[in-house]
Amino acid sequence: MQNFWATILPLILVSCCISWVEAQPSPNVQKRISQAIAAAAKNPNNIDYTAFVNPFIGTDDFGDVCPGASIPFGMVKFSPDMTGYAPAGYVTDNTQFIRGLSPLHDSGTGSSLGTYGNFEIMPLLCPGGFNTCTTRLADRERLRKNNTDDATPGYFSLTLNNSITMEATATRRAGLERFTFPSGSKPYFVLDLANDLPASFAGGNLTIDPDKGRITIGGFWGSSFGPGAFHYQAFACYDLLDGGKQKLDEYGVWTGYQAENLNAKGLGETRLNMSVNLIGGIYESGALFSFANQPKTVNIRVGVSFVSEDQACANAESEVGSSTFEEIQSQAKALWQEKLSKIEIDVAGTPANVTEMLYSSLYRASLTPNNATEETQGAFAGTTSFYFDSLYCSWDTFRTFYPLMALHSPVEFAQIVDNYIDGWRKLGWMPECRANNLPGWTQGGSSGDNIVAHFAVNYHNEAAQLGVDLNELYSALVTDGEVNPPEWNIEGREINVYKQFGFVPFAVLDVSSTGRQTREGSRTLEYSFEDFGIRQVAQLLGKTDDEAKYTNRSLSYRNVWNPNVSSQGFKGFAQKRFSNGTFAFTDPLDCSPLDNSTSRECSLEGGNVVGFYEASSWEYSWYAPHDTAHLIELMGGNTTFVNRLNHFFNTPIGYHYANHPAMTVDQIRKVVLDNFDITPAGIPGNDDQAAMASLLVFHLLGLYPVPSTTQLLVASPFTPKYTIHNSFLNVSTTVTVENFTSKSVQKKIPAGTAAYVKSVTVNGKPSASRCHVDFYDTFRLGGDIVITLTSDKSEADSCGGSVPDSISTGGFAKAR
Repeated sequence: MQNFWATILPLILVSCCISWVEAQPSPNVQKRISQAIAAAAKNPNNIDYTAFVNPFIGTDDFGDVCPGASIPFGMVKFSPDMTGYAPAGYVTDNTQFIRGLSPLHDSGTGSSLGTYGNFEIMPLLCPGGFNTCTTRLADRERLRKNNTDDATPGYFSLTLNNSITMEATATRRAGLERFTFPSGSKPYFVLDLANDLPASFAGGNLTIDPDKGRITIGGFWGSSFGPGAFHYQAFACYDLLDGGKQKLDEYGVWTGYQAENLNAKGLGETRLNMSVNLIGGIYESGALFSFANQPKTVNIRVGVSFVSEDQACANAESEVGSSTFEEIQSQAKALWQEKLSKIEIDVAGTPANVTEMLYSSLYRASLTPNNATEETQGAFAGTTSFYFDSLYCSWDTFRTFYPLMALHSPVEFAQIVDNYIDGWRKLGWMPECRANNLPGWTQGGSSGDNIVAHFAVNYHNEAAQLGVDLNELYSALVTDGEVNPPEWNIEGREINVYKQFGFVPFAVLDVSSTGRQTREGSRTLEYSFEDFGIRQVAQLLGKTDDEAKYTNRSLSYRNVWNPNVSSQGFKGFAQKRFSNGTFAFTDPLDCSPLDNSTSRECSLEGGNVVGFYEASSWEYSWYAPHDTAHLIELMGGNTTFVNRLNHFFNTPIGYHYANHPAMTVDQIRKVVLDNFDITPAGIPGNDDQAAMASLLVFHLLGLYPVPSTTQLLVASPFTPKYTIHNSFLNVSTTVTVENFTSKSVQKKIPAGTAAYVKSVTVNGKPSASRCHVDFYDTFRLGGDIVITLTSDKSEADSCGGSVPDSISTGGFAKAR
């Protein structure tokens, strides 16, 4: 769910202004990171890669990143929830108020309502005693002190303006919260049952066991990006006694509703049973408790579950147990170190901002999706497969997120692929988007096809060992490509009319299924590439008839090309069509960055009549990643293609296909340094499950993937040397950049600076093209890649061999 042009493969990333709010996070965060990078440059042994991560990048300017305490793919992310626009709970804006600290969040989603934020706890000072505590959301909200927010991988803290410090650290399904109070004060806490970020409470209960010092909570809430009729269940277990070191004093329950001035508290009450308020409005409710003996520090153990209260408690007991805060934090840090060290760079030779951007992006690229294995409900209850929540969304992540995972983390990639296949087993179709354990909205069709296809073509030899059945995988693909779901708003495709007409018609009568009849142009283009994914696996499995069938269907993008439409001096654009074949004209600029309308609907709204999703015909007319060569023909040849790129976009990668890789290098430098930096506003729009982060990683490494293939395009790295470790394959691949100079890491490469690719060698042998390499020749085998740079742009402005593959020119002719 993000601006389409941010991740469209292989071309588009628009520039946007960067701004940020002063005073958060603490300046010590950047100071600490800069010192760590400088120290590692002097002593490259035993590098702590977690010290290079800035979790606050993307927490401003609508980046929607969660900086909370988590482990890689952790189900919990402990973060404060804040007022205003805060989909991930936290924002840097120091004018927004803290609502509480909660364990469930997603990172980088585009859901304007926010997601999760269940079970908020807020520390309080109540000098007048129990009945004076500010329990209702609007009453308890509080600003924090400036320059106090801090985070590292596995840890988060901030200080409220009443001098209470909140800290958190995490395991996969549990964690510890630590609160430090002003000396001499009595610690009070309000624990919320009903409130979550999207205000979707649909009933629940809370129980206080004063003898155990335990509060259990369970309830139902609604999706942040899916049908409002669906609800998920979640549970939490709060242990308050810190193994007997702490003692409860007062305890009870509360309920409130601002509109009716309801603000009731029940000292000594231990049970709340709240159904959904059918007349409207959420009746707030929860627990209120204090500690005896005025402890300065209070530790609270938290477990969560999507199965039951008992399982939430069991998760806390098994994952945290009696461990100290520092022990859990150290364990979390070790997990992040293992993940981040999959890519090692020459720190001394790399600009410090590049090091920070790279490892911060790698960090975000392992925050989500959330590993909720053994925490399943609904159709997935009791599944023996892996289960991941928060697939936000396949349309965003197939382009760069999963191809990056394929380079260094095939085990986790396989687990997520198993999760996709299990969706087909349980529901009949693979998920397109899963939000809050519920089906989310489809955007481009069944983009999961390209995710599982990418795994299959890269790891088919190891699939069985990794727990993936390729025949099942293919059956799931074919179902997406052949069987209409009754409701393609949430899974599958509107496949019947697509097969009948060769495109998704505008205003078509569809008597077999239901879905929002919009986005006909973009869905046709997306369906075509999804068919290419099926084609790739059919080829892999030797299904020659299917290979021919889906090859032909992958060319359906041509059926929405109108050669007679002109815009900005260029001719030929994708357009939606009626079922009788005539085109329904829409201005190619509509929904583009040059669209002057501020009210035009361009997303999932029923009023989106443009024919494209979160983009315009101008952007989507480049979308055929598997057949760009034919797009170049449709647009009038290489020169016009390049002129068209230069006219409308600041785009990298596309130039490779027109045999101008040096132009790609120029544009990548400009795109990266115009749009990304190390501030909280350091990404151009929301991260979308690290779609932005993984895009940036590839640019910094001088690579770019073609999904559903084994092809990697080669550009100019921002670092002189890096090694990618694949512990499953037990190989390491080192990329050395000869003639690298940090002077090239500028928006405009200075004249006479070596930055352009002169040659590429793989394990001592010259590559057939300096524009692309293959996974099977490089990162699967391990060894050495040498990219030699030159300052002679003219010399380097050709592929010196073949341009990247296109299916119409004989590319992708056989599986590797």
